[in-house]
Amino acid sequence: MVQLILVLIGALLVTAVARKREIAAPLLLVAIGMAVSLVPELDPLHIDPELLLTVVLPPLLYAAALESSFTNFRARIRPIVHHGVLQVIATSFVLGWIAFLLIPDLPLASAIVLGAVIAPPDAVTAAAIGRQLKLPRGVMTVLGGESLINDAAALTIYRMAITAAVGTTPTLAQGLWVFALAVVVGVVLGLGFGMLAQLARQHVPDVQVATLLGVLVPFIAYLTAEELGGSGVLAVVTAGLYVGHNLPRARAAGRLQEHTVWGAINLLLESLVFAYIGLQLKSVIGDVVESGRPMGGIVVATLLILAAAMAFRVLWMFASNYLPGVSHLIMSGRRRGGRWRRTAVLSWAGMRGVVTLAAAGAIPFTTDSGAPLPGREVIQFVAAVVVVGTILLQGTTLPPLIRGLGVTDPEEERLDDQAEAEARRIATNAALAYLDDLTPAEARCERSALNRMVARVRDMVEHQGMAAAEQVGRTPAERADTSTRTFSELRRTIIDVQRSAIADERDAGNLDDEVLRRVLRELDLQEAAVESSWRNR
Repeated sequence: MVQLILVLIGALLVTAVARKREIAAPLLLVAIGMAVSLVPELDPLHIDPELLLTVVLPPLLYAAALESSFTNFRARIRPIVHHGVLQVIATSFVLGWIAFLLIPDLPLASAIVLGAVIAPPDAVTAAAIGRQLKLPRGVMTVLGGESLINDAAALTIYRMAITAAVGTTPTLAQGLWVFALAVVVGVVLGLGFGMLAQLARQHVPDVQVATLLGVLVPFIAYLTAEELGGSGVLAVVTAGLYVGHNLPRARAAGRLQEHTVWGAINLLLESLVFAYIGLQLKSVIGDVVESGRPMGGIVVATLLILAAAMAFRVLWMFASNYLPGVSHLIMSGRRRGGRWRRTAVLSWAGMRGVVTLAAAGAIPFTTDSGAPLPGREVIQFVAAVVVVGTILLQGTTLPPLIRGLGVTDPEEERLDDQAEAEARRIATNAALAYLDDLTPAEARCERSALNRMVARVRDMVEHQGMAAAEQVGRTPAERADTSTRTFSELRRTIIDVQRSAIADERDAGNLDDEVLRRVLRELDLQEAAVESSWRNR
């Protein structure tokens, strides 16, 4: 436990340095972890693989799903399924067959286990780099959507291959049934837990309690789905997409608190995962050496499998973009040559991560007969090398590739700014319309306290609406200077009207989720300022 705490502290410090110097934190964490693992007489850090799958993976997936756009996900569901499911299935069997040919004494079932272990890319690193370099939204949607669902396909093949490796050969019908059950149960349970989480957001009076209940959702969804034969990954992703899509319907204080809480959880777990990946180097090498296998031959075979894993994704992506019948699966850019440039970036964003590491470690030690499972130590070694190799090779070269190909889309950023300004205009007009309905024309001449308050709020809303067009992307400095409880309540009502207006625009397909979140957060901060002003009177 002390060792784990020290690793956590060290990983967070390295992440802080990486952020300050604008270095990709996952790459630095892996590199330093590898260096530390080679220190003589240092005990290796071991985390139960089942713990990685049930404690680390669910919140990472859930946090990613919360930040994803369900609207964009649904609009690009075909390329997401094509790459996140079909590509993973094909990769599992292709890499498994290559491993079977290259590694002596490795049974075909164990080779397919290896293929399933290293098949699913983990787009955490790629997504972080993409956001930093402002990749186009279409590319980020496909990349993020693929990473959210590919684990479900890979882990289903993994389970079937493990069953065969330990002594029971499943049929094709059984495999299809397991996959169908995993999808249906996972999605249905995820939707149910997402609805329960949304109800807690809206009706649990204590914001902190509601936030903590939300933190439990990914764990409960994952464990329940796995217990009932479903895909825990799909349950978590479905719940996260549902809750994220209903973000405008939660309370402002809850949204602000969730944003902070999930940001901290995500940072902590990502730092731990990438540090742990680097720290496994010495341990997996030692296991292969102790098995008595020729290290030179294993290393050569592993490097060839690593090259095949990267090459197959490139071939798949370009085939998906140019073969008749599937060439629509990757969006083309606005400028000439945009299609192949985006395809090149997607094809190179295939880094492996926590699922590969955890699945390799969770392989049983023995078969049904009690004999050691053939090739277990080799599978772990190859998986570790593929994870580290893809992160270091593709992760370090992806940023210059993005810059060199000029895949970033400044026009999209300009259009987002315009959309944000338009969203603010819509919110302002909705607020003014509400005020007009609140004070009919014949009553406006009366000098009542309510009318004076309405006039003050109207002036404030009009001022903020004009200032927002000039300060797109900035947090408004204006804060409600309330003088009475009635004024505070009226101001909160106006903010609710504005939220509803921009949520309706999003639901109508006129506003992107990313722009919605930016405007929504500023409205939440305004409401928090109103609340704080009233409490401090």
